[in-house]
Amino acid sequence: MSRKKITVVGAGNVGASVAAYASAQELGDVVLLDILEGVTQGRALDIFEATPIYGVETRVFGTQDYGETKDSDLIIITAGIARRPGMSRDDLLATNVKIVGEVAEKSFQASPNAIMIVVSNPLDAMVYTAWRKTGCDPRRVMGMGGLLDSTRFRSFLAEEIGVSAQDIQVPVLGGRGDTMVIPTRLVTVGGYPVTEFIPPHRLEQIVQRTREGGAEIVKLLRTGSAYYAPAVAAIAMANAILRDEKRLIHVAAYLDGEFGEKGIFVGVPAILGAEGVEKVIDVELSAAEDAAFKKSVAAVTDLVVEVDGLL
Repeated sequence: MSRKKITVVGAGNVGASVAAYASAQELGDVVLLDILEGVTQGRALDIFEATPIYGVETRVFGTQDYGETKDSDLIIITAGIARRPGMSRDDLLATNVKIVGEVAEKSFQASPNAIMIVVSNPLDAMVYTAWRKTGCDPRRVMGMGGLLDSTRFRSFLAEEIGVSAQDIQVPVLGGRGDTMVIPTRLVTVGGYPVTEFIPPHRLEQIVQRTREGGAEIVKLLRTGSAYYAPAVAAIAMANAILRDEKRLIHVAAYLDGEFGEKGIFVGVPAILGAEGVEKVIDVELSAAEDAAFKKSVAAVTDLVVEVDGLL
């Protein structure tokens, strides 16, 4: 069986971490692409030199040439400027539309049958940008969002109530950031409602901390943004796709009538497999949850309108 090929666009902290994790898990050979000549090759070589310790046969190399990415099975886009203290994800829009649009288009030209995962912020708008610039099947492009936010929530909640995060299930819907929706009635701990473990007011505080999770890290780092957890989340999605795991993962997926929305990418539960987003799970929401979801979609729509004006 031929080895899979993964292109990671962007050799910054997120991209290099994605390449390292993909290599360690032997998901496939990894091409790390960035405009930073020397740095890209150096990071790729550093990752490759770790493969004997992991006991894997992964090949990893860096390049500035999209021709080297030809016939990739999976493209993971991490390119773009990162947030700095005081910046919102939306502040990145104009710059990252140009960057993500260009790299998505060039990557897709080299690998028209690839599935694409977008990690760059503002996430929902960047997935839309990649789709618009490539014209690919919308089920074959998606954003890493809900999985990262749910794992943040699980980490915070597990620490709070003293259980394993593995026993916590958390749905995250809508756009990333302040308007994301976490239906707490659907959060479970070992199959039991989370309210059996924690009072509602404290639960809401953890929800708010999750919404601000990225900003909390940006403030602490001062000169960068999160990269370990985003990279691991992207790799979980890559596993589901490349190994056809049929996992239910919350991602920024294209809606074609699900949740009453159409023509937009937002966070929803979806089955990921060899064909990309193979099915969006259309969950019935309460009136309050539906209103919050629609508010979140409206915020994403505002960004998409801006993207359309920039493309």
